[in-house]
Amino acid sequence: MSLLSLTKHFELIEDHRQAAKVTYPLFDVLFLTVVAVIGGAEGWEDIEDFGHCHLELLKKYGDFSNGIPVHDTIARIISKVDPEALQQAFISWMQATQQLTQGQVIAIDGKTLRGSYNREERQSAIHMVNAFSVTHGVVMGQLKTDAKSNEITAIPELLALLDIKGALVTIDAMGTQADIAHTIIDRGADFLLAVKGNQSVLHQRVKEAFAAQSEEAENVTQIEAQRGRKEYREYQTIDAPKELIDTKWPTIQTFGKVISYRVHKGKGKLQTRYYISSAILSAEELASAARGHWAVENQLHWVLDVTMNEDACQISRGDGAENLARMRQATVNILKKEPSKLSLRRKRRLAAMNSAYLDKIINA
Repeated sequence: MSLLSLTKHFELIEDHRQAAKVTYPLFDVLFLTVVAVIGGAEGWEDIEDFGHCHLELLKKYGDFSNGIPVHDTIARIISKVDPEALQQAFISWMQATQQLTQGQVIAIDGKTLRGSYNREERQSAIHMVNAFSVTHGVVMGQLKTDAKSNEITAIPELLALLDIKGALVTIDAMGTQADIAHTIIDRGADFLLAVKGNQSVLHQRVKEAFAAQSEEAENVTQIEAQRGRKEYREYQTIDAPKELIDTKWPTIQTFGKVISYRVHKGKGKLQTRYYISSAILSAEELASAARGHWAVENQLHWVLDVTMNEDACQISRGDGAENLARMRQATVNILKKEPSKLSLRRKRRLAAMNSAYLDKIINA
């Protein structure tokens, strides 16, 4: 999964500028921006500075006959790129480079770009809904929403853009909606959805089913200890009683239950969570999928915030924040697939300092 393979899909992005007034080709600016983000750039000035430092390498892949544009020009061009076209280029790239396997877990979750809030123009912070392949550790696609509350409407739109046939799609309780479940089934996938109070009737039915079938439940236990924290988890599955399923839902095959008890600094916390799935899942499979869902937080959102400092980015001009967010996610995918055992932070730092290593990443 190289940067060069991504650039082949940049042709899907139309340049709406007047040809006679174009000094810097769109490809050059897009390529420069992604490469600079790989090398640690967090804003427009960083991208300009990075370009000057690596101009000779950039000329190997683009025109750059007029050198590097100033940061205001970079900002203006990237902020006017059609975000839907960039999104389609991203998704096409992922579909061309990653093949889904039967039962592969795709975790759907949202993340707010806190720095994109613009107080002066009363512009809300951008919220991105991400589809994350737990198996491969990469982003498969993303969609912008106007607010976290709009995830319910955005999730079916995102799913419609992706090839998820054969996958197991996991979503937290906010996305546990009959329409979303039907969309997943219609796309040829299965769902594993958390059930809480927002679906009170279904939640109660799942609880009652486990109470009635506690002896028949298949279960598996796990114990985890790290950094002074110990956690005991028990995963249980039972066949979903057909007479308890509301007709508005597609076929539900499995009810799941997860009991976790966490001890940290002498204090214990007990939590019980319930799930529904259209797949026939063993307790072991429930454990793998339920734990895997949190990879979107630990392997993507945490990386974007801590390694790439995304929440601190104050860009809000035009579509710049959304486009730059999508480029950050592309760089996460590229850096994860670069075969060295370095951390993402070290890979970015080394790419900024060493053009030969950067060239290796571009072609990895």
